[in-house]
Amino acid sequence: MSGQPRIVVTVTSEGVVSAETRGLLGDRCLDYVAVLEDLLAARTVRSAYTADYTRTAETLRQEERDVERA
Repeated sequence: MSGQPRIVVTVTSEGVVSAETRGLLGDRCLDYVAVLEDLLAARTVRSAYTADYTRTAETLRQEERDVERA
C-alpha cells in the first residue's frame, strides 16, 4: 500500500459518475464529498463507507509491514 490518499473517479459509457476514496481513514473521506460535487457540477445520490472508514493508522502501518516481509 502506498499510504497516499487517493480518489478514484469512474465514468461509465452511460455518463454515470462514481467516486471512491482510498487511504483516507475514518470520516476524513466526508471532506471530499463537497469538493467532488463542485468539481463535477453534480450532487451525491448515494453514499457508503469503504473499509477504510473503520481502519486506523496503526492497522494500516501493520499491513504495510506485513507486505514488506513477504
